[in-house]
Amino acid sequence: MKNKKILIIGGGVIGLGIGWQLAKSGASVTIYEQAKAGRAASWAAAGMLAPLAEAHTEEPELLKLGCQSLALYPQWVQELEADAEMSIGYRVEGTLIVGLEPDDTHQLRHLYTSQQDLGIPAVEWLTGREAREIEPALSPRVTAAIRCESDHQVDNRLMVKALGRAYQRYGGVLCESITVEKIVIESEVVTGVQTQESFQAADVIILAAGCWSAQIEGLPDAILPPVRPVKGQMLALQMEDGITVKNVIRTLRARYPTSVYLVPRTDGRLIVGATSEEMGFDTRLTAGGMFELLRGAWEAVPGIYELPLLETWTGLRPGSRDNAPILGETPIENLIYATGHYRNGILLTPITAYEVSKLILTGETSETIAPFRLDRFLA
Repeated sequence: MKNKKILIIGGGVIGLGIGWQLAKSGASVTIYEQAKAGRAASWAAAGMLAPLAEAHTEEPELLKLGCQSLALYPQWVQELEADAEMSIGYRVEGTLIVGLEPDDTHQLRHLYTSQQDLGIPAVEWLTGREAREIEPALSPRVTAAIRCESDHQVDNRLMVKALGRAYQRYGGVLCESITVEKIVIESEVVTGVQTQESFQAADVIILAAGCWSAQIEGLPDAILPPVRPVKGQMLALQMEDGITVKNVIRTLRARYPTSVYLVPRTDGRLIVGATSEEMGFDTRLTAGGMFELLRGAWEAVPGIYELPLLETWTGLRPGSRDNAPILGETPIENLIYATGHYRNGILLTPITAYEVSKLILTGETSETIAPFRLDRFLA
């Protein structure tokens, strides 16, 4: 494999992470990114590492994958920070999922019961008073909470920068502002890609283009990855003395369309997100979206009312048909998928990078990612 040319379509955290691992092994790797690397969904994310906070009994395989990737994070952070010679803002304070009225408490109890049924450790039921002892910024309206001590966070924008550095340190080639227009396939084998400039030959192609994965020409209809864009609007506030948040906070609202999360950063920013909108490739900010985020955040942490507004933005999550990632081999020889990570791209970056690079180097699909192959949609 070291003598073969590997081409990755997509320079987000998934593409960069896989590229870094392959380049570090000595492989020849080129990443093509249609804009600037890591400036799409990877840049827009909040960086929560929270498989427990989003545990659902109907998604046991995805929960298992998330927990496995979370367990890899200490090793991932140590390795990446060493190779990139920079911090990626890894924090381990945990997450508080809070309810603000009796209906919320009922839904929280259901989530807590589901977590217990799944055998998830390190989750604790809290009264409103106990939650405020841990996070004094919480509103007196908070009725109950679940504390997920193992749910952590990373600064995704720092991780993007670090992955770019680490990837290029080992000789990885990064081609930005170059669009791959077509994947070229001959006799059921990939041979390369056509960009807006030229044909580029490749022995292996990894499709990691997020919500644009199904937009690239050349793929047979039968194996188009069922990935769609899901719009998320977000904003950042600047915390000040006396108005600070220490833990990641998530609201669980039974009677409102938008539950929010608040993610404190080491540099004093407070990230608030996110809407979830099936609006195609529309990236416009809306007054309604900003209102829902600010209202939800203010209800949980009233002190944000006085905080300066630093930034607003949108991102497009790559959601698959079942909202789980699509990983591994396809019916086309040497065409690998690593896309459709939806809300879990940052969380699943380590396990995706390790397992997909291992697949390419050894030719073997591990049991870890086997449930997420494309063929689950082809039956």
